[in-house]
Amino acid sequence: MSLNSEVTRRLRVVFVGHVDHGKSTLIGRIFHDTKSLPDGKVEQIQAACKEEGMEFEYAFLLDALLEEQAQNITIDTTQIQFKTAKRPYVIIDAPGHKEFLKNMITGAASADAAVLLIAANEGVQEQSRRHGYLLSLLGISQVVVAVNKMDLVDFSQARFDEVVAEYKAFLSQIGLEARQFVPVSARNGFNVDAPAPAEMPWYSGPTITQMLDTFEPPKSLAELPLRFPIQDVYRFDDRRIIAGRIEAGSLKVGDTLVFSPNNKTSVVASIEKWNAPKTDSAVAGESVGITLTEQIFVDRGHVASHEADAPIESNRFKARLFWMGKRNLTIGERTKLKLTTQELDAEIVSIEKIIDASTLDVAATARGDIARNDVAEVTIQTRGALVMDNADRNALMGRFVIVDNRQVAGGGIIFGGTYTDRTKVKSQNIFWSEGEVTAAHRALRNGYKGAVVWLTGLSGSGKSTLSQALERELFNTNHHVYVLDGDNVRHGLNSNLGFSPEDRVENIRRVAEVAKLMADAGVIVVTAFISPYRADRRRAREIALAGGCEFVEVFVDAPIAVCEQRDPKGLYKKARAGEIKEFTGVSAPYEAPADAEITVHTDRESLAESVARIMEFLKPRLRGEESVTI
Repeated sequence: MSLNSEVTRRLRVVFVGHVDHGKSTLIGRIFHDTKSLPDGKVEQIQAACKEEGMEFEYAFLLDALLEEQAQNITIDTTQIQFKTAKRPYVIIDAPGHKEFLKNMITGAASADAAVLLIAANEGVQEQSRRHGYLLSLLGISQVVVAVNKMDLVDFSQARFDEVVAEYKAFLSQIGLEARQFVPVSARNGFNVDAPAPAEMPWYSGPTITQMLDTFEPPKSLAELPLRFPIQDVYRFDDRRIIAGRIEAGSLKVGDTLVFSPNNKTSVVASIEKWNAPKTDSAVAGESVGITLTEQIFVDRGHVASHEADAPIESNRFKARLFWMGKRNLTIGERTKLKLTTQELDAEIVSIEKIIDASTLDVAATARGDIARNDVAEVTIQTRGALVMDNADRNALMGRFVIVDNRQVAGGGIIFGGTYTDRTKVKSQNIFWSEGEVTAAHRALRNGYKGAVVWLTGLSGSGKSTLSQALERELFNTNHHVYVLDGDNVRHGLNSNLGFSPEDRVENIRRVAEVAKLMADAGVIVVTAFISPYRADRRRAREIALAGGCEFVEVFVDAPIAVCEQRDPKGLYKKARAGEIKEFTGVSAPYEAPADAEITVHTDRESLAESVARIMEFLKPRLRGEESVTI
């Protein structure tokens, strides 16, 4: 696909609406009135209707499935092409029935714009609100609202204005604004492709198709940062061809690519295309194979990008999730998450907010599960590192689906992730040395994986005491374990760092890098650092995950009054006297974790209880088995 064809690709428009509000009739009418149907199609349907003794309806043009006609509802997402005098389109017909909302999300996820139907005689329904919220959730801002069946309310302007006022008020609550409300009679073709001045002289705005022609064309995917998810790796002679589809951006021979996760780099040696002339470049939309100058290990699910604009990689992220499963999704329940070619075990570790998509009411009390058709803001953890983007930066890499019992049961968008400039990680003349013995070999011999267990909390919360007790417990159960203590590290490795915000950032970065190397060697590394800033702890997680290591954050939680009462090193007393500057909890902030894997409360738990809870979480995770959320 060339750059020009990518820029001018068809505008994808999803049609949504409450069941029986006339969506199929409107779509059928558009195809008829724009002369986009195959020759003889209308006559074929008319003949079939006559044979069955039925009156012809434009909705039948879309009813390709016998089951649809029997149930009189659209049950699947259909994509059909049509064109106006200005440009070509793809209509995505998404079902309106509540039972088939997952099909609606599947269709709308790839749309550039939307037509949302509301029947004038029935007005705004629960599904009308839910569909509007889902469009907002998916980031679709180009929306036209068709107020259909105006013939059933005698083309009343007052009724049209009433529907417009109610729905416009709802949309404003979710930050969505319709570009236009159009009074329509799809059955008669009024204001679909041609205006209806005689029936509705009070409306002089655009028709539905005229409104679609005003929508901005989709931004060229080739202009976005490179995202090349790997589908497979093939061997031909002595060559390894890495195959996949370029979802965004472009690449050329000679480009240095970084493969996430694991942050490995190599240079593109050649670009291979099937049944096509040899080329030195490729762009979004093309399925290609590439070879590399340096043979590094990459596999299905890895994502190639340029170093200067790499994606996020983490096993823990924030998302807005719409759940459509037949049963409630509970915290800690293991499901399957899919994003491009990636497929990982995942679980909800916390639910921050649950929203009723039709009323926008927020659940008054905290819940441990998400019910069908709920929208929730959640924290998700995956078994390994997930490569992703925030949806507002790259929707293709920021939208995912949840699979339950081999069925799509939920979908969501990612937000709030932190990007890392990987060009600052190393110079072009430094290369990662791959050893003969890998972390997988060590895990196979040891019977468990190396990991980083990151203890964070205020001074005096009990981190050092807990880390030493945990070290002893792991050692006694035949694990290779080592504690990296905050004070010990500052005696040597970080002796040149102070306690300014900048030095704290560098302190944690160095510790994370050392912990990653030790975990790669098969050691369970327990760190005991205040690490007061969430961004620094998130960066430590990303460093560990980039090295293929397990990362577990433990919040050692104790009220500051308790910590100050303990004050084992007399630091709080000195800080209160002004002898210590930038002391966390007194003159410097501590940002408590919002979604740590484990929280222990040392003010009300015994040391043995805290160690036992951490061990209960760690053991199955280190063995690669099911884990529990504490």
